[in-house]
Amino acid sequence: MSMISTIYGHAGQRDGEQLRRDGWRSGIFAVSVSDQRLTTLEREAIRAIGERLYGGAHGTRP
Repeated sequence: MSMISTIYGHAGQRDGEQLRRDGWRSGIFAVSVSDQRLTTLEREAIRAIGERLYGGAHGTRP
């Protein structure tokens, strides 16, 4: 007898990129400041927004 629920029998794990695409379609924006597809200006803007909303590298908010 299997101990795995049939509810999760067809569930698959999505990769991070797929999660980000799905989130974007739901109004959530998830991006890494080290994403090489971004320009330097775009990375700095995202870093500034993240620090304003969530604090600096150590989680301290200004």
